[in-house]
Amino acid sequence: MHFSEPLSLRHPSIFAAYPNLSAAESTRHGGVSQPPFHSLNLSLHTDDHPEAVQENRRRFFAACGFGADQTAGSHQVHGAEILKVQEAGYFSGYDALITNQPGLLLTVTIADCTPVLIFDPTQKVVAAIHAGWKGTVAQIVQRTLRSMQENFGTLPPDCLAYIGTCIDHCDFEVDADVADHFEDLHKYWQEDKGKFLVDLKKANHTQLLHAGLQSRHIQVSPFSTFTRHEDFFSHRYEKGKTGRMLAAIGLRS
Repeated sequence: MHFSEPLSLRHPSIFAAYPNLSAAESTRHGGVSQPPFHSLNLSLHTDDHPEAVQENRRRFFAACGFGADQTAGSHQVHGAEILKVQEAGYFSGYDALITNQPGLLLTVTIADCTPVLIFDPTQKVVAAIHAGWKGTVAQIVQRTLRSMQENFGTLPPDCLAYIGTCIDHCDFEVDADVADHFEDLHKYWQEDKGKFLVDLKKANHTQLLHAGLQSRHIQVSPFSTFTRHEDFFSHRYEKGKTGRMLAAIGLRS
């Protein structure tokens, strides 16, 4: 079953009470890219036709209520660096973006890694986080909340958060070299396959709680990019030859 929302966007209900806030994650439906990037590939770093990607991005940004010149993103490096964004642009080396500027849409690129969107309705601050397994281990979610507090006076109990669609624990099979970085609470041994299963959603949920968010202020996507590869891009399922989605958040002017 395909999603029926415009351009197949998903809008986290945790933010529904704030009409001036735009928050969404894309699926793979509603764009113009051809296989294997079909169809709403939003990445600037694939072998897809650049014209198709730009049209897809235009559609996505417009559906979020923003123009392409009102967006900020970064070439992500699976690290834990955070950028305080003050103007639109495309940067490099950052896996989390924060801003208190209205009229600016923050984006992170995903295709199995965990997107986390945060909104502080008191200080009017937003954050978009790309939490791959390395970023999760580096506690990028907690680092981002500290940066929001230092730069904008954010108090974590005031915040709302959405842990977006990524590869679920039932699909994320890893060896000990990855699993050893995670607490027992966030990994499971799979005897029949001789692999560990790591739960990135649960690990980032734990970080949000440890940072001070209230459990009722956290929403978690029920979908897995791997299992639902017909609706979401999955780097692992499609062995790297696939498109990318965006998760985005911003306050409209």
